[in-house]
Amino acid sequence: MARDNKYVLELIKQAGLVSPEQLEAAQQFVREFPGEISMVDALITKKIVSEAEITQLLAQEYGLEMIDLHNYTVPPEVVDAMPGDLAISYNVVPVMKHDDLLTVAMSDPGAMDVIDALRYRLGCDIEAVVATQEQINQILDANYRTPKDAMEGLMSQLGEEAGVMEKVDTMDEEENTEDDAPIIRLVSGIITDAYRFGASDIHMEPMEKRYRIRYRIDGVLREVDAPPKFLQPNLTSRLKIMARLDITEKRIPQDGRIKMSVGPKDIDLRVSSIPTTHGESIVMRILDKSSIQLDVPKLGFYADDMVLVNRILGMPDGIFLVTGPTGSGKTTSLYAFLNTINTVSRKIITVEDPVEYQLPGINQVQVDRYVNMTFAAALRAILRQAPNIVMIGEIRDVETAEIAINAALTGHLVFSTLHTNDAPGAITRLVDMGVKAFLVASAVRAIMAQRLLRRICKHCAADYTPTDMEKHLLGLSDEYLATHTFKKGKGCSSCGKTGYKGRIGIYEICMLDNDITELVYRNEPTQVIREAARRNGMHSLREDAMRKAEAGISTLEEVIRVTMMDED
Repeated sequence: MARDNKYVLELIKQAGLVSPEQLEAAQQFVREFPGEISMVDALITKKIVSEAEITQLLAQEYGLEMIDLHNYTVPPEVVDAMPGDLAISYNVVPVMKHDDLLTVAMSDPGAMDVIDALRYRLGCDIEAVVATQEQINQILDANYRTPKDAMEGLMSQLGEEAGVMEKVDTMDEEENTEDDAPIIRLVSGIITDAYRFGASDIHMEPMEKRYRIRYRIDGVLREVDAPPKFLQPNLTSRLKIMARLDITEKRIPQDGRIKMSVGPKDIDLRVSSIPTTHGESIVMRILDKSSIQLDVPKLGFYADDMVLVNRILGMPDGIFLVTGPTGSGKTTSLYAFLNTINTVSRKIITVEDPVEYQLPGINQVQVDRYVNMTFAAALRAILRQAPNIVMIGEIRDVETAEIAINAALTGHLVFSTLHTNDAPGAITRLVDMGVKAFLVASAVRAIMAQRLLRRICKHCAADYTPTDMEKHLLGLSDEYLATHTFKKGKGCSSCGKTGYKGRIGIYEICMLDNDITELVYRNEPTQVIREAARRNGMHSLREDAMRKAEAGISTLEEVIRVTMMDED
């Protein structure tokens, strides 16, 4: 958008959107950052005028329609009507197509030469409408840009401020304040881009000669172009200030939280800083309250597993354990289960570290080791609150495990998590902790192991023939392949050329019936318990993953990646 010229500023004044006092405040702000920020940007930064108001003024001035692209999904055939490089370079997005007329949204209606260029390049008639730059960025991110493209664009925008950044780099970290405008915009841009691409984590890692930034998207880390190494201390200091960490302390790990807005949404980031050989490594977990899935049927259960889940949720007492590695979706599953059974007739209390999402109608307790509010201490206290259902974020030690078992044996339904590779392994893990086998057999009702598979992008899914290696690793016979078909994403603008978009759960559910309870009493090894569970109808993780590959939801490649340790 043409924000930094006198013409736009005159339009703002003529519309009466600013008072003399507000203009003076904006001018003072510009004087604090000479050559770094325009008057129009200052008005927006100070929240005197919004970007939407300026865009509306320009649209009226040029006689164009302004449209709202918030939550707008561009049809795939419209996306395909414009190559990604054109959309990104001209900063426009196609929104509608009718015969030979393509409607594109732009943020600067004064750039009519762009429309002429598009007519020539695309060989069709072009109609222009106006939208805010923020909304155009959202459409570009969703349909054309990859994380690498976004970071390149961000660094290009800040390239003119390299001199300012180098000057900032000569300052002590203790002096880095919120007045360091280039660093502030760079950090905000990194977080905003990660959120727009659906990343769950941001990893900022100092190497010996470079600074690496990676986004975890759909469970897989993807590296983006990182800022120069000399900005490492400034970026670290800025993030620690935002997370309210001690910027002078670089010898010990620190944890904090950041709250910020990305467009209309408020997001939380859980920040972890740890000293490494070449500086402090920072990982930020993005917590988006609007993204959590609280509808159990949408988690990816097939009908047979859904029957077991409903049976478990209807139990009056006992322990239900959810197992899996970090990032396998255990917390989301537990929240969905609690949301399903959350009624006015039941009192539900959770003990978590940390409380990631707030659930209405549920009492959630935050663990705080600094005041001796451990899982065990909190669990003892909440049992005096007479709950019907208790959720423990994680069973980490024998003390917590024994209290949870006692709660289950005294009429409470207890949900919790463990870090084990499969469902039967949770039994052995509890016994190894020091819990007596007969207590485990008496209290535990069911165990569910889970992982997350990447979904095939629905826009570029195509039929796929398994490779010889996939046939070998998965044991696929010619007879089996004659009756089953598979799909794989080719890679398109919608999925960032990966072929995948979104994730779905795979599950194995072990119900502790009389046979398995007897094995637990006798303290039999995990493999014996697992074989008994399979005989009683338990689907393994690999079998559930194969069902989803056969249905065209995921790929054989994902099945192998996620269930490599599953030999069944």
